[in-house]
Amino acid sequence: MTTSAQSEAASVFTWPVRVYWEDTDAGGIVFYANYLKFMERARTEWLRCLGVSQSTLRETTGGMFVVTDTQLAYQHPARLDDQLLVTARVVEKTRITLTIRQEIRLLPIQDVRKQLLNSEHTLMTSSELSGFNLVCQGKIRIAWVDATHSETGLKPTRIPNNILEKLQ
Repeated sequence: MTTSAQSEAASVFTWPVRVYWEDTDAGGIVFYANYLKFMERARTEWLRCLGVSQSTLRETTGGMFVVTDTQLAYQHPARLDDQLLVTARVVEKTRITLTIRQEIRLLPIQDVRKQLLNSEHTLMTSSELSGFNLVCQGKIRIAWVDATHSETGLKPTRIPNNILEKLQ
């Protein structure tokens, strides 16, 4: 029997993305760099769902998240008009950085109709996601930086406690 804490820990944030013409190359296959854009959208929406507005944080704290490292592995091409689910899940957390595991999975058309007609995020378990074809997977590390002195560089600093609390 799983507890609610265990099921929450097993939950993965998902964000739907439709593949448009602008996302593809001449052959109708998603251009490789656009997978990073899809992942960025999902991370932004994940933070927003946690009540973290990146623009508000920058205005109020002078800090912001920046990507410091990406590792991607492409498994299967996504194509024009495909409906994808992009995931975001923290796998490592320090006082300055977060490492987020992300996957992009292809939804079969019958699941698109059932699950994503309202284009909102969902929480799914890893086992539920395993039923969808893996398109791309990656680990993205983001760091919190002080952006108040951007002309002299972005200085890594501690992630504010209120953000870390929301990530628990």
